[in-house]
Amino acid sequence: MFAPRTRRAVFIFGAILFLAALFCFPNEDSSGPDVLSWLDILRPEPRLEVPLAVENRDANGNGVPDALDFVAGARAEVERRTRYDTAYCAGGYPPEGRGACTDVIWRSFQKAGYDLKEMVDKDIRQAASAYGITGRRPDPNIDFRRVSNLTVFFKRHAEELATTIVPGDKDNLVNWQPGDIVVFGPPLEHIGIISDRRRNDGVPLLIHNAGPSASEGDYLLSWPSSITHHFRWGGN
Repeated sequence: MFAPRTRRAVFIFGAILFLAALFCFPNEDSSGPDVLSWLDILRPEPRLEVPLAVENRDANGNGVPDALDFVAGARAEVERRTRYDTAYCAGGYPPEGRGACTDVIWRSFQKAGYDLKEMVDKDIRQAASAYGITGRRPDPNIDFRRVSNLTVFFKRHAEELATTIVPGDKDNLVNWQPGDIVVFGPPLEHIGIISDRRRNDGVPLLIHNAGPSASEGDYLLSWPSSITHHFRWGGN
């Protein structure tokens, strides 16, 4: 039997864990961003301000840099609660409200004025050998929705950046900017877009769709696979 003081301590600790779970793990029907982490709740720290450093490239001429349009396009997937669905679709595009991690990417690019499907299909035709089996047997209905093909495309046409993240290190974290594209390797290959929101220690949040629906949260350092690629689109 615990002493009164011990019981009180156990109760307080349990209450903290309950509140942390409530905020860190919203139910699957929540459309809001999962912006809190265990670190921020259990060990509050002064917020590290990481400078915004995005290029002024503006493909659709809306006065917003491409990188921030990417973020807006990805966040729209969260707001519409796009359900995770990898189904093959004739014509290539899944219906609105359905999609997988790769669909967050092309929809983000679409928001900025780019037709990623057209760009990927064209690149596969022009550099078939770079795409392996896809280059030998292309299928425009699905090629632009495969992580492996997007990785090849971005390696050929985007800037490739460091994959190491150091929490609390401004010099490191300034290299992780909104709109950057992150690829995770095996065993759970995945892709997402860097958010314009950060944890208190400066680590950015990730916008992605890993099911049951698109979400925005603290996934960069908690995804089961390591980051293998970090890209920044340069309009090439």
